[in-house]
Amino acid sequence: MTSSPLRGSSRAATPMAFVQAIVRGYERHGMDPAGALRQAQIPPHELRDPHARVTAAQFEALSGHAMQELDDEALGWFSRRLPWGTYGMLCRASITSPDLGVAIRRWCRHHRLLTNDITLELAVAGGVATVAITEHRDLGLFREFCLVSSLRFLHGYACWAIDSRVSLQAAAFSFDAPPHRDAYPLMFGGELRFGADKTSYSFDERYLAMPLLRDERALRAMLRRALPLTVLQYRRDRLLGQRVRELLRTRAAEAGNAASIAALLNLSSRTLHRQLQEEGLSLQALKDSARHELAAEQLRRTDRPIKQIALAVGFRNEKSFSRAFSAWAGMTPGTFRQRDVPHRNRS
Repeated sequence: MTSSPLRGSSRAATPMAFVQAIVRGYERHGMDPAGALRQAQIPPHELRDPHARVTAAQFEALSGHAMQELDDEALGWFSRRLPWGTYGMLCRASITSPDLGVAIRRWCRHHRLLTNDITLELAVAGGVATVAITEHRDLGLFREFCLVSSLRFLHGYACWAIDSRVSLQAAAFSFDAPPHRDAYPLMFGGELRFGADKTSYSFDERYLAMPLLRDERALRAMLRRALPLTVLQYRRDRLLGQRVRELLRTRAAEAGNAASIAALLNLSSRTLHRQLQEEGLSLQALKDSARHELAAEQLRRTDRPIKQIALAVGFRNEKSFSRAFSAWAGMTPGTFRQRDVPHRNRS
């Protein structure tokens, strides 16, 4: 049988366990999921296959139909329904925030008005922002789907609000690794850990200072879809250039080429180059800038021979380094050093 447009519209990566959780929500509300499964073009017999997957389009169709039919955007997770439009209200309550940090804190605060079953909280320490979930009751068979979805709703909203990928450094889950753990890198990225004390994810604190770029009109357009926050992937990362600069400055030995830099950022080399290009940057220009900064610092603060500095910042010989440095600074390394003699630390 040939695939229909919905079933073949993207790679099937969403675990059948999440489909089963929605069916369980129908059972909790005493309703028949047949219509929702039909809308998503998911044959009922596939529910019994724990290894089966569905596409993002299928899962969005299933979720959207179920949320409206059950009039419960929590799909049965919580001790009371979250009527259709609840998460839209959360988005609307945060859309006027001056920056992402305020928006996330408002989301967490307003979420407490909807349910006492879980609470979300934003904490910042050491340059890292962490959104964590505290569970206040046994979520039973809904636990994994509830916790994962709650994080992804907020993460998706954050990406949408600033029109940028919010790249995650790590994600932790308060349950054991499920059989479909291979789907988690596609949903979260960064370092993944199961069996943690709390379910959470962490990202660079600097995203919190980014202004929101969406307005009420954009919000209305976004909310016409059921789950754009969980299935829409943002390719552009507005912090990527800064993150690459930091790696080149602080972990130069590990960030020698595009492949190693991409690996440190949990990206492919192709994605790294494409996203930098979208920011109007190039990896070579960032590497040159990092070399220039490091070389200038060593020329100002040390008495190391210029040949050693050339090798330390990645040049094969002093001649090529001097040529490049002259292009950067408008003067040779020796002239630059002599000009900055009073500022050098000879201790």
